Amino acid sequence: MAEGRMRPAELIRFKQSGRAITMLTAWDGLSAALVEEAGADVVLVGDSLAMVVLGHATTLPVTLEQMLHHSQAVCRGLSKPLAKQPLVVCDLPFLSYQCGLDRAVAAAGTILKESDAAAVKLEGGEPEVVAVVDRLVRMGIPVMGHLGLTPQAVHRLGYRRQGIDPRSQDKLHRQAQALQDAGCFSLVVEHVPSELAGRLRRNLSIPVIGIGAGADCDGQVSVTADLLGLTPSQPPFTPARMQGRELSITALKSWLKEQRDQGATPTTPPPQQASDC
Repeated sequence: MAEGRMRPAELIRFKQSGRAITMLTAWDGLSAALVEEAGADVVLVGDSLAMVVLGHATTLPVTLEQMLHHSQAVCRGLSKPLAKQPLVVCDLPFLSYQCGLDRAVAAAGTILKESDAAAVKLEGGEPEVVAVVDRLVRMGIPVMGHLGLTPQAVHRLGYRRQGIDPRSQDKLHRQAQALQDAGCFSLVVEHVPSELAGRLRRNLSIPVIGIGAGADCDGQVSVTADLLGLTPSQPPFTPARMQGRELSITALKSWLKEQRDQGATPTTPPPQQASDC
């Protein structure tokens, strides 16, 4: 990580001082520049780019190589002085950290070594994931956790709201505590009841960053394409702030119509050459 950029531990100081943490996704240089100029504290190179950019139906197909490629592009898109640049966190994709501790270290280390991302994010709170977090942190790799609706578990959990009964809420609380004990510097909680998110915020010393988890969090994260209305459909907890898809299509149609209305210059056929016969 380049000297001078925001470090993950600063988010803990934000929580301690009561400053709300803001996090937006980016997937290339253009989106990174927009998010940086808007003033986000954290830029997440989320594996949601599998759907937003690459056209997949879920996050599962995106590879480590693709996440690295997009992380490099996002980092190149940041242009402010280093001390004023946001923290860049990159998602570890499916099967990059579930297949053994050594592979997880290699995957996370590749992201930090070959891009200017300063941390990685991974999903889940099962003992195997907690062991990965512990290993990564001991190797000097900052880790952000993610509980609740975890898109990489779509085939098991679907996209349903999580933590809606006391038993599952207690499980999520135990997992959150385990992730903190293993060394996570912050935790994303997605699509869970606001009461659960608030309980986690009060009981954890690390920041709890919500998405579809109500306002009682230390900060909020959102998919930038959803906020801009660029996606064909919106998640229930992220209303679009503008109709970006419709505005873009309208602008492009206007240009195309102008070109067609102008018409093409007729091509004069070349003169026929006289035959020697």
